Amino acid sequence: MEIRGLRKLVMRYWRLGTQEALRSLLLAAQVRQLQRFVPELQPSDVTRGPTGVRAQAMDTDGRLIEDFVFAQGEGEMGRRILHVRNAPSPAATSSLAIAEMVADKARDTFGWTTQ
Repeated sequence: MEIRGLRKLVMRYWRLGTQEALRSLLLAAQVRQLQRFVPELQPSDVTRGPTGVRAQAMDTDGRLIEDFVFAQGEGEMGRRILHVRNAPSPAATSSLAIAEMVADKARDTFGWTTQ
């Protein structure tokens, strides 16, 4: 893990991170935030559910990477593998346009030709 990048990310978004943590702990704080969009919403309308986590890559400057990261391994076997990392949203993994982009990258990386 790149600690310098993590420190920069935390320092850049400390206020937002604190607010998110408070809203996850205090249901009333979350409801107040939601009332910006649905003013009639009340705490009795909301129930807690499981918390989700979405992994996202970050660079060494602490900036979140918003796109796919392509990489190959090393050695004879590693060069035959194309890793696609950092799917920025669950929907992106089922997009035909993104599938085409990944296929194009694989074709270019491995020198494949279309017939």
